[in-house]
Amino acid sequence: MGTINLVLFEPEIPQNTGNIMRTCIATNTVLHLIEPLGFSLDSKHVKRSGVNYHLNNELTYYVYKNIDEFFEKNPNGKFYFLTRYGHKGLYDVDTSDLNQDYYFILGKESTGIPYEILKANLDKCIRLPMTNKTRSLNLSNCAAIIVYEALRQQGFPGLETEEPEIFKGKNFLTKDS
Repeated sequence: MGTINLVLFEPEIPQNTGNIMRTCIATNTVLHLIEPLGFSLDSKHVKRSGVNYHLNNELTYYVYKNIDEFFEKNPNGKFYFLTRYGHKGLYDVDTSDLNQDYYFILGKESTGIPYEILKANLDKCIRLPMTNKTRSLNLSNCAAIIVYEALRQQGFPGLETEEPEIFKGKNFLTKDS
């Protein structure tokens, strides 16, 4: 079985990474963090995003010293680079093969993915459609959009499509008060 992977290149804002961690937990997505990080993983800011108790138990994540180490340890799969300069849309990417590993690489909040990396992977650069009124969306919003589109194409494998019984249950709205 393949995996959906989010790769954060030198993330700077702990709240964004915390939100992305929560998305990864909710979707069985693997998270890859490429150093340097703009924060400590035990930072109170990451914990404030609601993932402190999940880091060791529920979240599958890896930390790399640099992008070269990331590619050395992950040589196979389909790699896509999210950038406002991409000529392909996210919706042009086919993620329907359940046996394939997909890696979506997002750049740091201030400057994105370095030019040299994008230039070397031009055919794998994708963008989210948006107006010309803003240059980009929030990083954690982009991550969620990417993951859910990839999973939609796969039929949301392993995800609950109804409220689980361990919470309020699928009949919560139809119960008598």
